[in-house]
Amino acid sequence: MAVDPRGADLARLISEDPGGPVVMLNLLRFAPDGAAAYQEYSRRAAEFLHKYGGRVLYGGQGSTALVAETGQAWDAVLVVWYPSRDAFSSMVADPGYLEITSLRTQALSEAVLQATVPWPGFGES
Repeated sequence: MAVDPRGADLARLISEDPGGPVVMLNLLRFAPDGAAAYQEYSRRAAEFLHKYGGRVLYGGQGSTALVAETGQAWDAVLVVWYPSRDAFSSMVADPGYLEITSLRTQALSEAVLQATVPWPGFGES
């Protein structure tokens, strides 16, 4: 299973950019003993998230799966806001960030990393 975005994935992210901020949904399944490695990755990645204007909106451990087929429950969920798709792309291409990606790779056995586009009228006050 893929756990890291590839160059073609990042190119598609940019080519499909509707403009504006992007919220990235992260669904995470840890490899055996991967939770500690992911915590270390998260701690070190925070510097780059801040540098590129991103922020974690929510992070949590998976709990009771109410509607899911066998194997669809996730160990953790992370929701991260970036000011733009370009900001996300720049972050993951940063040489310093690339030095820590092996922590994420070794921590995960499976992942979903999906850009989202807001629905009109949702989240507006």
